Amino acid sequence: MKPAISSTLATLAAGLAMAVHAQTPPAPRATVNEAERAVYATLPNGPGTGPYPAIMETDPGLPDHVVYRPSRIAALGQRKLGVLVWGNGGCREDGASARLHLLEIASHGYVAIAPGRVLSGPTATERRVERQPGADGRLPPVATTAEDVRAGLTWALRENRRKGSRYFGRVDPALTAVAGHSCGGLQALQVAGDKRIHAVLIHNSGVFADGSNPIQGLTVDKSLLKTLHTPVVYFLGGPTDVAFPNGSDDFRRIDHVPAVLVNLPVGHGGTFFRANGGAVAAAAVDWLDWQLRGDKVAGRTFTGANCRLCGGAGTGWTIERKRID
Repeated sequence: MKPAISSTLATLAAGLAMAVHAQTPPAPRATVNEAERAVYATLPNGPGTGPYPAIMETDPGLPDHVVYRPSRIAALGQRKLGVLVWGNGGCREDGASARLHLLEIASHGYVAIAPGRVLSGPTATERRVERQPGADGRLPPVATTAEDVRAGLTWALRENRRKGSRYFGRVDPALTAVAGHSCGGLQALQVAGDKRIHAVLIHNSGVFADGSNPIQGLTVDKSLLKTLHTPVVYFLGGPTDVAFPNGSDDFRRIDHVPAVLVNLPVGHGGTFFRANGGAVAAAAVDWLDWQLRGDKVAGRTFTGANCRLCGGAGTGWTIERKRID
């Protein structure tokens, strides 16, 4: 059974560098709730709430990536694995930054792959060093790229064909998606045009509504939205989310594919620091199961007049939809 969707989540923050121009003061950033982060750092890795207890690991065949998968792939029986490739918040090299969210997704029969190393959590192999802005307020160039995200997809599909691989014949190439948080959400949009992708999830992100491109090493503009060829869902954190204007503007502009805009007023950090990835992870699993596996029960989270996210102010959730119902 999927975890209940909850709306009682603290305001979090973490990630997206905002536009800063020479000779102007830096734009405000979301602040990090250090108490929440300290608790999150001690939470164990998984196994998620799905039917296939999940693990986090590194694979020698995919250097500088972190892989999340069911611990016993054979337990899926004839059910094929789906694949989710992930862009990290801040485009950091910490492939464990969304570990509880990705473990939750993996526990429902997916392989989730994030670029980087295990730099946070109780099994961190190195200490994550936060990138600091320079004198002009800009952060250093991104530590990961969209091609690093795409590499996870290429690897998973190759492993599905490689004899001797634990994934040999176990992955369905039609069950593939890309997602990402904050700066990683922009990387997800860069990968979303890949014809091997069949669903897209954007968390607390969006192409800059003012037309700026303040993140060094990342080139995006609104024309990127036209490359979408699958349904897309945006999960935003309400008006206090620094990405709220960007993601909302993206949604208004998308008119050629089914699109959903979901808001839960928890700020820019979403529910990533909560056990099992919190309420948003549960909704993300439903999007994947609906879009990739055709699960109509999961689809009820987003569809119909009485959808599970249609509770309005009483639940905290709000939802807007195009070409969905």
